[in-house]
Amino acid sequence: MKRSFFILSMICIAAISCSTGDMNGEAYWGDKVGAYYESPSDPESPSEGDRFDAIQENPFVDAQVQPVSTFSVDADGASYAYMRRCLTSGYFPPANAVRIEEFLNYFTFDYPDPEAESEEDVALNAETGPCPWNAGHRLMRLGIKGRSLTGGQIPQANFVFLIDISGSMSSMDKLPLFKAGLVNMLDYMRPDDRVAIVTYASGEQLLLESTPVSEKDVIKKAISSLAAKGATAGSKGMQMAYEQAEKNFIEGANNRVIMGTDGDFNVGITGADAILEFVQNYAAKGIYLTICGFGSGNLNDSMMERVSGGGNGTYEYIDSELEMAKVFVNERSRFITVATDCKTQITFDPEVVKSYRLIGYENRVLANDDFENDKVDAAEVGSGQTITALYEIEPAEGAEGSPAKFSFRYKKKVGEESRLLETDVPAEVDVLSENLSFASSLACWGLCLRNSAYKGNASRELALSLARESVGSDPYGLRAQYVELLGKAASIQ
Repeated sequence: MKRSFFILSMICIAAISCSTGDMNGEAYWGDKVGAYYESPSDPESPSEGDRFDAIQENPFVDAQVQPVSTFSVDADGASYAYMRRCLTSGYFPPANAVRIEEFLNYFTFDYPDPEAESEEDVALNAETGPCPWNAGHRLMRLGIKGRSLTGGQIPQANFVFLIDISGSMSSMDKLPLFKAGLVNMLDYMRPDDRVAIVTYASGEQLLLESTPVSEKDVIKKAISSLAAKGATAGSKGMQMAYEQAEKNFIEGANNRVIMGTDGDFNVGITGADAILEFVQNYAAKGIYLTICGFGSGNLNDSMMERVSGGGNGTYEYIDSELEMAKVFVNERSRFITVATDCKTQITFDPEVVKSYRLIGYENRVLANDDFENDKVDAAEVGSGQTITALYEIEPAEGAEGSPAKFSFRYKKKVGEESRLLETDVPAEVDVLSENLSFASSLACWGLCLRNSAYKGNASRELALSLARESVGSDPYGLRAQYVELLGKAASIQ
């Protein structure tokens, strides 16, 4: 396993080092796009030292007492990729590393886009079906999709790559992997897009001034020169990166800092609250943040998730070439935010629902009054991105009809007034749809990994059965790989 990863990584590094500007993205990745490559981590090196926030699972709530539930969406997928690396390496992830909402939102679901003639940039859908792990209960699925942009609809990009080059980033699954992904992304960017590079280790450096992608060779040469060395000693890399993004700010463009690190979050600002305030101030100016985490043993997952959320961005965990292709090639449109401060509010009908439980989203729950308060920050949705949420419902005796009203608020741009969308959740059907079956498989597996108090009859076998029935359209093979992963988990003690 380590030998095959080493060879592949060296091929990537060689490709970067000899870039001549005529590299074609598809040729570069070849059949690696959509193929699965195992993490190089050893079974003897589990995740001790990685830091995660404790998760207190959402309880069942009496719908008569509290019929309204409110939460911010979560567009991250890091928890799923981290789980995959753990299982591939032969061990289970820590329970607090399992955020079920990120299992769900790692995948793209078959949800409809907003109507072409609609003024809205988000479309809603919902359904209710039987709960596979708790007979007599129902599962309610909420779906959200951001408008897909193509061609001339895609705004210009102004990216700053903020790269951790400390010595701990030297292993093949860290800096070399990140370099390969950034180089490949360049081949899909437009000539008028712009890229700057800031590095940090023992000190910070502006490695490359903001440069148009028409000068691709210059950018690739700068990336190929990156080498991991030195300590992560409180450099001011983050300030420098944001200063560059602001200095070269393009009105109406996708202005974004893309950070890669293995977890030493010493970026010149001390304290989680101070870092959070810093990125929030720039998010208010329209400069967003994406954080890519690498490796294990020192991963500050807790900080990465909080800071990326405050920076109006996403947190990705990169475990393989597969994930680099997913994030930087196949789903690169997600870097384009089409809806900001996205909040969901569900109003249950106590005549139909006795009690309910939001599955996951524990650190995204909001006070009900926050739903209409446009000053309260919430998460973003990218172009073509789907967001999924599940509620487990205990039905009222003999009840029929719609269990709830689905309300959603978002802003088209930072600082604007929020827009309200609403739809009634359809009454229960007896058969799981493909979307609900696959979503329930992911939730079922998450409940097992967490050994949840609410797992009922959830099991790996049940998750596997549900997934096999709902692979459906799978252009990059991610769902099929999930099925294989569940099979592999059977051999882990």
